Amino acid sequence: MKNRLRVLRAEMAISQGDLAQRLGVSRQTINAVETDKYDPSLPLALRMAKIFGVPVDAIFLDEWEPAGAPNA
Repeated sequence: MKNRLRVLRAEMAISQGDLAQRLGVSRQTINAVETDKYDPSLPLALRMAKIFGVPVDAIFLDEWEPAGAPNA
């Protein structure tokens, strides 16, 4: 799942370590999310959204399309 975490973090001038501390996770977790190697749990995604003051879907971009979905 693609995300805008790095961009949002840069806009607020928050380091990976600072964000990790605020969220109660490791810096490695933040790095893994930013590099699309780890999709966060829903509770973690919700906490991220609160910190940045945006909805979850403003951070995480879902590119999934259901099978057989009509093209718009």
